[in-house]
Formats: sequence, C-alpha cells, structure tokens
Amino acid sequence: MGTAIGNNGDAASQRVADYLREAILSGQIAPGERIRQEDIAERFGASRLPVREALRILEAEGLTEHHRHKGARVPRLGMHEVDVIYQMRERLEPLALTESLPHLTEDDFRRLQELQRKIESTTDIGEFLALDRELHLLTYSGCGIDQLSSMVVRLWNSTQHYRRAFMHLSGPARRWVVNAEHRLLLDAIERRDSIDAERCLSGHIRRTRIELAHHPEVFAEATA
Repeated sequence: MGTAIGNNGDAASQRVADYLREAILSGQIAPGERIRQEDIAERFGASRLPVREALRILEAEGLTEHHRHKGARVPRLGMHEVDVIYQMRERLEPLALTESLPHLTEDDFRRLQELQRKIESTTDIGEFLALDRELHLLTYSGCGIDQLSSMVVRLWNSTQHYRRAFMHLSGPARRWVVNAEHRLLLDAIERRDSIDAERCLSGHIRRTRIELAHHPEVFAEATA
C-alpha cells in the first residue's frame, strides 16, 4: 500500500512538473512571475505536496527559484547574467557534443535532418524554438557524463526566454543565418568531425550572445 501511494504521489508531481515546465518554456509563465502553489494544486485537484515536489524538480532544472518569504517564481536575469550564461554554453556545449558524437546513430542523423527540414519550413516562433531545442539536445544525447548533460539542459532552460525575445527581435530576415549554421553543424556531426563541430557550435552560440548584447530592451524588466 505504501508503495502505491508513493508511486501515485510521484506521478502527480511529474504531471505538475510537466505542465509547469511547458508553461515556462513556452512563455506562458514569464520571468519574474510567481507560481502560486494553491492555484496549481486547485488546477490539478491535488494537495500542495506534489506541487512542492514538482517545484523542487523544476528548481533543479533551472526553471524556478524559491524565495523564503515570496515562494516560487521563474528566475529573471539581467543582461550581464545572460551574457555569462551564454559564455558558459559556448564552452560546455562543444564539450558535450564531442562526448556525444561517437555514440550518435544513423537514426539520430536522420532525425536531425528531419528536424532541420521542419525548422526551415516553419514561420512560427514557438514551433521554431521547440524544434531548435529538440535538434540541439539530440546532438548531445550521446553524452554519457550526466553532470555535463544536466548542466547543458539547465543552461538552455535559463536562456529560453531570452532566445525567444531574440527571435522576435531578429525576425524572419535573419533566419537564414540560423539555418546555414545548422547545416554546417549537421555536416560536421555526420562526418563525426569533432573539431569542425565544436567550432560551428561555439560560433552559433556566440553569435546569439553578441546580437542579444545589442538589444538591452530585452532585459529592461530584469533591471526594473
């Protein structure tokens, strides 16, 4: 009986975590916005216990933070913080990619090409962000170093809102640059050329960081 209750609690926490994760990554819950446990519990017809556990899961993923007297909220970052996080990504993601490359399969290569075709055919920013995330995280999926993989996901989660803002600012006219960089990256990955792959990936991340630095308005709320 105790095991069944525990499993049910785990399942409820996971459902809440999945819902909140999607809401945060899609922008439905914005940086700085509080997450009220009572509202989420009511929505799911649950107690606050699975909601608290879900928030702990999301905090470990970098999607929420807890303040002693204010409860949980989505982190709101300043311009310098985001710049540093992007610099961390420039260094860590090429390493994760190199660790992953030997373990990627032909099925992975086919899926990456399929994702890129979908990216090139969509004009919807929300769909682009979801596909782009899936593509990049798939390239790291062969990395067997859990600490590195979890850190990469955490850094992606931390910058999701700013990537979305960047895409709105840059508009479709700049999308060709993303696609060209993706194609170069995928070519290096399929050749299992870690040096070329690292170089393409680092430049891809760096370009976004530099272009974001030219748009301080993205961070206006973070310093308000």
